[in-house]
Amino acid sequence: MESPRVEESYDKMSELKAFDDTKAGVKGLVDSGITKVPQIFVLPPKDRAKKCETHFVFPVIDLQGIDEDPIKHKEIVDKVRDASEKWGFFQVVNHGIPTSVLDRTLQGTRQFFEQDNEVKKQYYTRDTGKKVVYTSNLDLYKSSVPAASWRDTIFCYMAPNPPSLQEFPTPCGEVLIDFSKDVMKLGFTLLELLSEGLGLDRSYLKDYMDCFHLFYSCNYYPPCPQPELTMGTIQHTDIGFVTILLQDDIGGLQVLHQNHWVDVPPTPGSLVVNIGDFLQLLSNDKYLSVEHRAISNNVGSRMSIACFFGESPYQSSKLYGPITELLSEDNPPKYRSTTVKDHTSYLHNRGLDGTSALSRYKI
Repeated sequence: MESPRVEESYDKMSELKAFDDTKAGVKGLVDSGITKVPQIFVLPPKDRAKKCETHFVFPVIDLQGIDEDPIKHKEIVDKVRDASEKWGFFQVVNHGIPTSVLDRTLQGTRQFFEQDNEVKKQYYTRDTGKKVVYTSNLDLYKSSVPAASWRDTIFCYMAPNPPSLQEFPTPCGEVLIDFSKDVMKLGFTLLELLSEGLGLDRSYLKDYMDCFHLFYSCNYYPPCPQPELTMGTIQHTDIGFVTILLQDDIGGLQVLHQNHWVDVPPTPGSLVVNIGDFLQLLSNDKYLSVEHRAISNNVGSRMSIACFFGESPYQSSKLYGPITELLSEDNPPKYRSTTVKDHTSYLHNRGLDGTSALSRYKI
């Protein structure tokens, strides 16, 4: 299919501002009945989704019996280590969070996005000083970003100082607060398994952090009339230590594995886990923070909630570099040290531009 022709009169900044001023997000565009993707969302051909490889089997790890049987525990540690080294991604099942909680969390969050826009728009903001932010494309005005993404988002800072229930939009506050309790417990379990996978004490990574930080990105991807021209989220890596993703059954998440894009199949009751930039840096490239993306579709709206675990960029000035216990003459440090604040500021200023930010710390 040919790319839509860019009109000579196209003024990107004016178009971005006109979209932003509606405070209706991408959902508002779809509700208005558009049949073509607006130019601000159209990616250059090189950045568009291509056909996925299907012969790879995405790792699925069963956490059943993790604390009951030492042999089973070791098997799980080995599987987590293997997936983190080769894929940087895996799915977990029997993770301890009831399916009813997962379903309720997705449903409550979806209810917010599918409300009447006059109700929603009162929450629309670009003020990142707030603990709860509803917006479309936080990096909308960044010049390095090739195109706006086909999604609307609620961002929430859930730890160490969570928002009050009153700071959340009505349909989703209670479910997101309840979900944070379960997901934090799972997050700490995963950090323990990842510590053991590195040959370190079980509590090493948890204790290594100055101030634990949990951040949500609740993404709503409306159906798209021309999904081949745009992307729900362009390729990127995650900032922190570990991300846990709750997604519905629509699908759309793709992972870059051995230079091929691979679909992550939605599995009922499962959660997707991936390694973040800082864990790749700390592990000195033993664990991989892998590029991933969310493609658009014309089938139906997709809902996902990404839970980012790591050090707080606002309350820690600790320098992070490769863990000393992992280094040797044969494995010298591959990265210089940096703070979470510096890395986070750099990414926020740059926006999602389709490249990994770790290379700037390479020695």
